Amino acid sequence: MPQTDRLTLSVSQLNGYVRSLLQQDVLLRSLCLRGEISGFKRHVSGHLYFSLKDEGGLIRCVMFRQNAQRLSFAPRDGQRVLLSGSVSLYEAQGQYQFYGESMERDGVGELWQRFERDKARFAAEGLFAPEKKRPLPAAPSRIGVATSASGAAIRDIVRVAQRRSPAVDILLCPCRVQGEGAADSIARALFALAKQDVQAIIVGRGGGSMEDLWAFNEEAVVRAVAACPVPVISAVGHETDFTLSDFAADVRAATPSNAAELLVPDVRQQLQRLDDLRQRVRARTLRALAEREGALSRLAERVRPQTALRLLDGKESALAALRARSIAGAKSALSGKEAAFGRAQARLRALDPESVLRRGYAAVQKDGAPLHDISGVAPGDELALRLYGGSLRAQVRAVFPDAKEDVR
Repeated sequence: MPQTDRLTLSVSQLNGYVRSLLQQDVLLRSLCLRGEISGFKRHVSGHLYFSLKDEGGLIRCVMFRQNAQRLSFAPRDGQRVLLSGSVSLYEAQGQYQFYGESMERDGVGELWQRFERDKARFAAEGLFAPEKKRPLPAAPSRIGVATSASGAAIRDIVRVAQRRSPAVDILLCPCRVQGEGAADSIARALFALAKQDVQAIIVGRGGGSMEDLWAFNEEAVVRAVAACPVPVISAVGHETDFTLSDFAADVRAATPSNAAELLVPDVRQQLQRLDDLRQRVRARTLRALAEREGALSRLAERVRPQTALRLLDGKESALAALRARSIAGAKSALSGKEAAFGRAQARLRALDPESVLRRGYAAVQKDGAPLHDISGVAPGDELALRLYGGSLRAQVRAVFPDAKEDVR
């Protein structure tokens, strides 16, 4: 075809023409897309930008603020949704995209009805009764965790617990937390941990969609949590996620990290509180002693008249003896309280990780978990060592199980 016979358009004209074709198609002006949210972003303007994808494709989507404000849930990556709207072309970039007007979670209607139905049934049985909730131990030495061995939840729990009190022992019973068989796996892990010498159990996982977290709504898990002989903290998903296990547990934590904070006391904070309490008790005792001395002095003045000189000698002697006994008693009480505080403070300081490291010891980790013995160590393994003043990484050259070899 000769050059002069070709239709010549600018880029803007072409994009405008394609956009008009899309808008003229009745089917594309109003339809509903089913897919999984990916690359979700909420702009400061309030507009939502994301993609919908399935096994075979992906389309860019936008939902403007006036429509986003009407949503009944907070969209996030991984959620399966039904998005209603229209197809058009963003002329400035020549990008074909979907303009959403409303959105609902795909399949959640049925799941939500099941959730509410089971919640009412378990509540009627008394599984969620407030009077059955047990307090958490004040300072557990050993806690159990039922979660995935490879998930972020166990790493978060170990990290927070060791920072607050390295002396606490964490026993992990790995289990599936999503998909087929997950509910039975979680229930078995709870029963297994309950047979160990643990003072409390954390059960949970990281965030996800309602479908991802559904195992913690299953009857097997809810009943296992309610029947557990030791206190249970449910730590499933994010702060806004709720499961039936949360209602059955003794305590619900917003996240796995929060569960560790609730269960493991901070040794350094306890030391500071003990010091503050010691100072308050000492000040209060000294104040009471001063008040008692003042009262005795005033009493002595009242019985000093000249008309009772012969009686005065006997009363002054009695007052002096009473004063001496009061002062001695107050000092003895203060000394006893200071000794008790000293013993408690010494016990807490023994748990302070910095004190332990300062004496030449090291905290050893392998793959992010604390290493208590050498049964899981082999030559060539990478270890992380925390010492006083810093940390280092080391590689195992040899393992001596009985410590009889010369390790130099």
